[in-house]
Amino acid sequence: MNAYASITITPILVADLNVEGERMPVYVHVINHPDARILVDTGMTELHPAVVAAFDPRLYPLSKQDFDLAGIDIVVNTHLHADHCGGNHLFAGKPIYVQRRELDDARSEDDYTIREWVDAPGVRYVLVEGEFELLPGLRLVPAPGHTAGMQVVVVETGGRPVVVGGDVAVWFGELDEPHSEGQLGVLALDPELVWLAHEHEPWRPRAA
Repeated sequence: MNAYASITITPILVADLNVEGERMPVYVHVINHPDARILVDTGMTELHPAVVAAFDPRLYPLSKQDFDLAGIDIVVNTHLHADHCGGNHLFAGKPIYVQRRELDDARSEDDYTIREWVDAPGVRYVLVEGEFELLPGLRLVPAPGHTAGMQVVVVETGGRPVVVGGDVAVWFGELDEPHSEGQLGVLALDPELVWLAHEHEPWRPRAA
């Protein structure tokens, strides 16, 4: 029996945003692995004028939910846009894995993110360059497109992989008709399904 067949992925709604008159959900994902509990992205925990003006967010932060913050061992940021890193401060001292290119861009490019959320007190980044085995059965894989430093988490349990994709696609149509290097790379993995940050259900390949 594959020891890592028991890996589970749980989506948690942490916010919704007003995008072109419709509410768009923001999910983070918990991966329960035999060796660790991993959180992919951290949502938002507070309102910020830049975010309020653009997206009129409603927040359901992890810190206000029945969620065991202390039980998270590892955090992965798919990228560092504000709706994906605004809870990083809740995990001060824990390792937060991010691609080096992503952190460089978040710290240097104007209007990229909210920098005080990226570099909140106590936040400790582990910089990755390219593909990286996080744990047996869990790989971080670059997926540029939405941002140049975007990464996804590939979960392999013996069958077809499952991908926790963040914003590799913002909606299903971007995977049905992929364009970016990251989208094409994810589909090349022949995934069983892809969890996305802004969709309620995972994307699944269309039946042939």
